Amino acid sequence: MESNKIRKLFLDYFNSKNHNIISSASIVVKDDPTLLFTNAGMNQFKDIFVNSNKPPYSRVVNSQKCLRVSGKHNDLEQVGHDTYHHTMFEMLGSWSFGDYFKKEAIKWAWEFLINICNLDSNRIYVTYFEGCSHDGIKKDIKSYQIWKELLPEDRIIAGNKKDNFWEMGDVGPCGPCSEIHFDNRGEKERALISGKDLVNQDHPQVIEIWNLVFMQFNRSSDGRLMDLPYKHVDTGMGFERLTMIMQKVNSNYETDIFRPIISKIEQISNLIYGKEEKIDVAMRVIADHVRAVSFSIADGQLPSNTKAGYVVRRILRRAIRYGYTYLALESAFIHKLVDVLIANFDSYYKQLNEQKDLIINVIKEEEESFLQTLEDGLKKIQQIIIGKKNEVPAKDVFELYDTYGFPSDLTKLILQESGLTFNEEKFNICMQEQRERSKKASKRKVGDWKVLISDEKVLFIGYSKLESKLNILKYRKVENSGESEFHLVFNKTPFYPQSGGQVGDIGEISNKNEIIEVLDCRKENQLIIHIVKKLPQEIKSEFTAKVNKRYRKNTSRNHSATHLLHESLRDILGNHVEQKGSLVDSKHLRFDFTHFRKIDDNIIKKIESHVNNKILSNIELIEHKEVLLEEAKSMGAIMLFSEKYEEKVRVIQFDSSIELCGGTHVKSTAEIGPFKILSEGSVASGIRRIEACTGETSLDYLNNQTNIVDELSTLLKSKDVRSTVENLIARNKQLEKKIKKLNTSALSEIRNKILSEAIIIHEIRFIAKKVDFDMQSMKNISFSLRKEKSLFLLLASKIDNKVILSLLISEDLILNKGLNASIIIQDISREINGGGGGQSFFATAGGDKFEGIQNAFLKAKDYVNT
Repeated sequence: MESNKIRKLFLDYFNSKNHNIISSASIVVKDDPTLLFTNAGMNQFKDIFVNSNKPPYSRVVNSQKCLRVSGKHNDLEQVGHDTYHHTMFEMLGSWSFGDYFKKEAIKWAWEFLINICNLDSNRIYVTYFEGCSHDGIKKDIKSYQIWKELLPEDRIIAGNKKDNFWEMGDVGPCGPCSEIHFDNRGEKERALISGKDLVNQDHPQVIEIWNLVFMQFNRSSDGRLMDLPYKHVDTGMGFERLTMIMQKVNSNYETDIFRPIISKIEQISNLIYGKEEKIDVAMRVIADHVRAVSFSIADGQLPSNTKAGYVVRRILRRAIRYGYTYLALESAFIHKLVDVLIANFDSYYKQLNEQKDLIINVIKEEEESFLQTLEDGLKKIQQIIIGKKNEVPAKDVFELYDTYGFPSDLTKLILQESGLTFNEEKFNICMQEQRERSKKASKRKVGDWKVLISDEKVLFIGYSKLESKLNILKYRKVENSGESEFHLVFNKTPFYPQSGGQVGDIGEISNKNEIIEVLDCRKENQLIIHIVKKLPQEIKSEFTAKVNKRYRKNTSRNHSATHLLHESLRDILGNHVEQKGSLVDSKHLRFDFTHFRKIDDNIIKKIESHVNNKILSNIELIEHKEVLLEEAKSMGAIMLFSEKYEEKVRVIQFDSSIELCGGTHVKSTAEIGPFKILSEGSVASGIRRIEACTGETSLDYLNNQTNIVDELSTLLKSKDVRSTVENLIARNKQLEKKIKKLNTSALSEIRNKILSEAIIIHEIRFIAKKVDFDMQSMKNISFSLRKEKSLFLLLASKIDNKVILSLLISEDLILNKGLNASIIIQDISREINGGGGGQSFFATAGGDKFEGIQNAFLKAKDYVNT
C-alpha cells in the first residue's frame, strides 16, 4: 500500500470514531519559548492539557510533521547511521481531551493495527508502566488488564520510567504510557531469539511503532506531580515505521517515502545504494535532511545563524558535507531533489508546491555558500599544516570548526592524506568546553506559577485603552544567566504582547505605595506575560496599568507603514511578493519578502514615494473584528501561509491594503509621518529585506542627513557639494592609474632581474633565490611568470621568524619532465624542518630552520639534474 494511502487510512479510521480531522501545525513553533520546533503531535494541545485553553473538540486526529534535532529529543547524530531515526518525521496522532481514556485508546489501537492494517498479531509486543516509588506512582494495572484481553501475557511487558512514563520536559504535562512494538525480523531470526528480549533494545527490526500516553499529571519545577483537572489521551504512531511494516521492507529508507529521493541521488552521483555502507549512510542522511529542510522553509523558517534558523542551516550543511565527503559531490545538488520530494508529498502537504521556488532557491544558495566555506577551509588547512611533521594542534582543528564551520571529520581525512593527525580527545575537550560556555551563557531556570486568583480569563483591552485598573492573577520567578526577573499575568491588560513581528509594549503598573516598571510584554501559549524586575510588595492589591504612550504610538506608526509597504511592493514589483518575516518596534521597521533580484535605486525611490503618497492621502483605518476566516479570504485579505489562524480573525484595512493582523495601528495614515527606506538587501536566496523608519525616527534621520551635507559644505569650502565631490573622485581615479602604472613597472623590473639570474640545466631555466618579500608578493611574482617556458623558480624568504618557500614550475616541465611542485616542496621543506604542499605548478612550504635554506636549494637542483 502507498504511504499516502496509509496516512489516509489512519485519519479515516479515527474519523469514524468521531475524531475531528485537523491539519498539521507548523513545524516551526511561534508562541512557545520552550520549543524551536514541533517535536511531538501534542505540542499544539499543551494548553489544553494544563487547562489554560478550552479544546475546540473533545476528540481529534491528525498527521503532524515533527522535527527532533535539539534538546531532550536529539536524534540528529543517529540519522543515517541506522535505518529508523529521522530529523523530520510524521506523527500519526489521536487525542481525547477529557473524554475517553485507557480502554478505548488501547482497543482502538489494536483494532486499527490488526483489522484495518492487517498486521500479524503474533509479531506485536506491548509495554505498560511498572510504577515508580520515587514519584509515588503505582503500577498501571488498568492498561495491563485491558491488554490481557487482546494478546497473551508473554507479550505484555512491564516497563520502567525511562520507557513507559512520558514527559514533555523537566516541567509540564506527563503520564504513564503503553508502547506497541512490532517484530519485523525474518522467521529464521525470530526462531533463534524471542522478540520480547529485544523490545526497547535498539534492534533495527524490533521497533516501537505506537505510543499511547495517558496524560494525567503535571510536573512542577520542584519535581512534584500534581493531578491534571481532566484526564487526556495522547497517542502517536511513527508514520515512516508503519509504512515500512505495511510495505514489507526492512528499512524506512526502502519505503516509497524515501526511495524516490535516494534514486535521484543515485542518478546524480552515479553511485548505487546498497553496495557500500558509507555511501548508504550518506544517501540516507541526504534523503532525510532534504525533507526536514524543505518542510521548515515552506513553514517560514529560513536558514540563519540563530535559534531555529541555525538548526535548519546545521541540518542542511550536514547533508552537503556527507555528499561532499562520501559521494564526491563538490557542486550544489541537494536543491535538485526538491521536485522529487514535492511529487511525493504534494497530495497532503500543498504548501510544498506553493513554496517550491523559494525552497529550491534558498537551498541552492545555502549549498553554494557552504561549498565555498569548504573551499576556504581547505586553504586554511594548507596554512595550518605548513611546518607540521606528525600532528596538527587540536585547537587549530577546533578553530576550523568553530570559526569557519569546517567539519572535523573532513579535516581528519585531509590531514591523513598529508600523513598528519590531530588529537581527537583534545578536540572533544574543546567541544565540551564550548558547550559548557554556551550552557552557562543560556542557563534559564523557570519557577512554578504562584496562583493568586483562580479561574479568571485574561482579557486584552489594549486596542481601545492604554490605561486600566487590574489585578495580578499569578506570577513566577525566572533566573537567566545569574539575573532574575518576574513574570506577571493580569486579569485584563492594555499591554500588547510581542506577536506577529510587533514588539511588546512597555510601561508601568502602580498602586498608592509603589510604581513597578514593565520592561516587556510577551505571549506564551495563550498567556499574556508582563516582565518586571521586582515584585510588588502588595501583590494582591489593585493596580493601575499605564502603557508608554509614545512607545506605543511610534510602534503603531511603523506597523501601519509596514502594511502600506507590503501593498506598494506588490503593486510595483508584482503579486509574487509574499511576506516572509517582519520586525516592528518604536524605532524602525524591517520587512522580509520574496523577490529574486536586487531592487535598483530608482525602484526603491518609487516604492518610497508610493508609501508616502498613501500617508499624505490621510486614509482612515477600518478595523474588521471577529471576521470568519473564509469571509476574510473573500475580502481579499492577505494572510501569512506559515501562521495558524483561528476560525474568527481581525482584518486591518487602509483603503486597498487589507491584511489579517492582530497588531496595533494608527487611526489614519497621516499619523505615520514621513516614511524613509534606510536599506535594501538579501537575507537568503529569493528573500529581500527592506529596513525603514517613520515619524520621529524618520525626522531625526532626515535632519541628520541635512547636517552632514552642511558639514561637508564647510569642509570642502563649497556650497555645491555634489560638483566638488565629483571632481575629487575624478582626480582620485587619475592618481590610482598612475600608482598602478608605477607598481606594474616595479613588478616588471623585479621579474626581469629574477629571470636574468637563471642558470640553464638540461635546457631548464633554474632559479633558486633568497628574497625579502611577504608571502603574497612571492605568489604574485611567481604567478606573473607562470606563462614562461622551461622555468623552475624557487624563492625563499624569512617572514615572522619562519622560512617560507615558494616553487613555480612551468606547464611544459610538468608535462614533459614529470616535475610536480607539490611533491618537490614536501621533500625539500624537510631541510628547513618544515612541510608544505599545493598544486602541481605552484606550492608553498614553511619551516623554522634558517640554515637549511641552502640545502633546500641544492636538493631542488637535484630534481633538475636528474
